[in-house]
Amino acid sequence: MKIRVYYHHTDCGGVVYYANYLNFIEEARTEYFASKNASIKQLADSGVMFVVARQEVDYKFPAVYADELEILTQVGALSGVRIEFLHEIYNQNGQLIVKARTILVCVDSHLKPQAIPEELRKKLS
Repeated sequence: MKIRVYYHHTDCGGVVYYANYLNFIEEARTEYFASKNASIKQLADSGVMFVVARQEVDYKFPAVYADELEILTQVGALSGVRIEFLHEIYNQNGQLIVKARTILVCVDSHLKPQAIPEELRKKLS
């Protein structure tokens, strides 16, 4: 997924505010699901939701206003109830900006862990 850094993404120093990277990788995960023909909304409507259980972010280099960022997203590991997503964000010069790891847990409408549906597991593998 590619995005442009807008002024509202930055802090008073003109650097992307650290928490905005969480928004960027959340959007990239949504696009990843969509690219696998898996609608997060349709899953939620059927009682299959995901919550973030763990988030790791390594900030490697600052992104600044007007940068064009590319976010690479892949599934690192898949278990019965967990999905590990790995993200790398690069700027227009190919400089690594951020490495991130997100663990999602599949839950039902009462937020109780549940198995990832087999059809979804196949799409994500």
